[in-house]
Amino acid sequence: MYEGIRKNMGRCCLRAIMLAVVLCVSLCWGKVDYFARTEAAGQTGDNWLVYWYICGSDLETDYGSATDDIIELTNVQLPPNVKVLLITGGANNWQNDMMRPEELGLYLYDNNGIQEVGRYEDADMGSPQTLEYFLQVGKEAFEGEDLRRAFVFWNHGGGSAGGVCYDERTGNALSLNDITNSFANVYGTSESNPPFEMVGFDACMMATYDTANALKGISRYMTASEEVEPSNGWDYTRWVGALGNNPSMDTATLGKIICDSYMAGCREYETDESATLSVVDIGMIPALGKAYEAYGIEALKLASNDTRGFFSEFGRRAQQAENYGGNNREQGYSDMVDLGDLARRTIGILPQTSPALINAVDNAVVYKVNGRYRRQGKGISGFYSYDGDQEVLERYIAQQSVPLPQKCLYYYLVFGVFPQEAEELLAKGVSQGIATVPDVHAVQQQKIFQVSQLEDLSVDVDSEGNSFVTLTEDEMDLLSSVHCQLVYLGIEDDVLLVLGSDSNIVADWDTGVFKDNFFGKWPMLNGYPVYVEITAEEDDYNLYAVPIKLNGEKCNLEVAYNYNDDKYHILGARKGIDSKGMGSRNLVQLKRGDRITTLHYCMSLSGDDTDTTEVEVDTFTVGDNPRMEDEVVGDGNYGYFFEFVTPTGESAFSQMVRFEIKNGDITTNID
Repeated sequence: MYEGIRKNMGRCCLRAIMLAVVLCVSLCWGKVDYFARTEAAGQTGDNWLVYWYICGSDLETDYGSATDDIIELTNVQLPPNVKVLLITGGANNWQNDMMRPEELGLYLYDNNGIQEVGRYEDADMGSPQTLEYFLQVGKEAFEGEDLRRAFVFWNHGGGSAGGVCYDERTGNALSLNDITNSFANVYGTSESNPPFEMVGFDACMMATYDTANALKGISRYMTASEEVEPSNGWDYTRWVGALGNNPSMDTATLGKIICDSYMAGCREYETDESATLSVVDIGMIPALGKAYEAYGIEALKLASNDTRGFFSEFGRRAQQAENYGGNNREQGYSDMVDLGDLARRTIGILPQTSPALINAVDNAVVYKVNGRYRRQGKGISGFYSYDGDQEVLERYIAQQSVPLPQKCLYYYLVFGVFPQEAEELLAKGVSQGIATVPDVHAVQQQKIFQVSQLEDLSVDVDSEGNSFVTLTEDEMDLLSSVHCQLVYLGIEDDVLLVLGSDSNIVADWDTGVFKDNFFGKWPMLNGYPVYVEITAEEDDYNLYAVPIKLNGEKCNLEVAYNYNDDKYHILGARKGIDSKGMGSRNLVQLKRGDRITTLHYCMSLSGDDTDTTEVEVDTFTVGDNPRMEDEVVGDGNYGYFFEFVTPTGESAFSQMVRFEIKNGDITTNID
C-alpha cells in the first residue's frame, strides 16, 4: 500500500537536526540545516510552506487513514516553490513500512518527492511542546525566505472544549489555549499581518467561534468542519495539486478548493449527506466577537430576571438548532451548535442581538459546503451545554478565546449560581475582555431544574383513545423538550424491552397539552425491531441513532427520516463521541454480507431494580439493499411514557400508558 511513497522517496544525509526528549522535563529541537534553499519559481509571494501535523491515533492504527492521505499527497508533482513539512506520531501502529509508533517522523515533500528528514525519540502529539517545536523547526529551516504559510492539523477533533489531535498512546490532546500559545511563542501575533495564511483542521467539529478567536493574529483564514468528519477527510491530491498548479492564488480561493474537493471526495465515498466544511475570515472575528458577546449579555440579563423561563426557552431553541456530533445519550455530547441557526431561532427571545449575530456570522464565513442533512448551518458553531457536564464546562471556561458572557451564561445554567463577573457585565453593558469565572471546584451546584417533580406524572385518555399529559406553565419552564419512550412488555417472560425515544407526539406548548401519536408501528431494520434515539428535529427531517454491533463492533447507525419522501435513509455507522469529547471519523457504509446485531435495553418487570441492561436481540446478514422502515409491531403489550427533558439533559418519565394490540386493534389503558 505504501509503494507510492517508497518509489518517490529519496533519502538524504542528515546534518544538524536533532531532537532529544528528556523524560518529564523537556523536549528540544536543534537548529535545522538540512533544508536546501530553492530559488523561488514565479512571482514574489508565490512561495508556500505547508505544515502538516499528523497525529495518527486509532485512525491510523485501525484504518490506515493517515497513510492513505500521505499517499494522496505523493500523487502531486509540486513546483520548487511549494513545500510540505510533515511530522508524524501519536499512533500505536502505522500501516506502512516507513513510520514507527515509538518514534516521531519528520519529512519534507517538495519537487523532489518525499524525503525523510529525521526520526526522533517518541513525544506526545497532544502536547503543546511538540507542536511548538515543530513550528520552530519550520521557522528556522526557512528563516529569511518570503513564505506564505499554511498549517493543517490532522486527527480527531472535539470542538471548543475537546480540542484536537488526540494522541492514543498518552490520552492527551491539544487545547485551544495550547494552539494559541504555541503559535504565538514561535511566530508572535499580528492582526494586521498574521504569520499564517491559513490554519486548517482535517478533524471533527473544529469550525467554532472559539477556535477562530484562538487564531486571531495568527492566521488570515481558518478552514474546518462544524460536524464530525468522515474518515476520507480532505483530498490532498486535489487541493495540494491545485496549490502547486497555481501558487499565486489568494487564500480564500485555496480554502474554497479545499471545501469543494472535500465534498467531492465525500460524494465518492458516499459520506456527504451530513458533511460540512467552511472557510472563516479571521479578520472578521473581532466584529463577530462583539456581536456574540452582546448576544451573551442580552441572554444573561434575561436569565437573571426569569431564570427557569429563559433557560427552558433558550434550551428549546438550542435543541431545534442544527447541532453536531449527536448530543444524545447514545452518541455522546459534543455541545456544539451552529451559531447562525441558533441566533435565527432565538430572534423571538433575544431580539436586540440575534439579527446582528446572524449578520456577523455571514460576514465571517466566506465559503461553506454542506450535505443535505446539514443545510441549516451557517458555517461556524458555538458552545451549548446539552447535558450539563461539569468537567466539559470546566474545560470550556478554561479557554482564553471563549467570550466572558458565554462563560458566565453556561456557568449559571449548569451550576445555578450567578457569577459576580456576570453582575459586572450587566452593570457595564459591555465585556472588558476575556476573563475567567469562579472556580467550578469551589462552588456548590444549585440545580435550576428539579425535574423529579414530574416523575410519574399522571396521564389521561381522551374520548378518541389518545393518551395525554397536561403541564402547567411552571412545569413547562423546567423543560427544553418532551419526547416519547416506547417499551415492549413481555409479561410471560417477565421482561421490559426498551424500544427507544422519538418526537412523535402532538405537542402544544401554548396550552401545555401533549398527546401521544402512537399508531402501532415502530422503526425496523430489515424487518427487525431496533432501539432508536432521536438526535435532531429539523424542519424537513429527523435524525436518529440506532445502537448496533456491526461485524461484532459496537457503533451507532446514523439514520435520517426525510419528510419530503417519507422515508428513512441510512447514512452509515460510526462510534460516538468518546470520553475526551472527540468525534469518531470512521463512517462505515453498510454492504452486502455485513452482520448486524441489534442492541436493546431491558429490565425485569417484577424486580425492584430499575436499571436497564444492554442486551443483544437479533443477528442477521445484510443483503444488497439494507432498509429501515416503520412497520407494524405486532400483537402484544406495549408501554408508552412521556419523557420530560430539561435544558441540561436530565429527564423524568410520566406514568406508563399501556397499549394492548390484538389483531391490529389498539386499546389504551392507564396503569
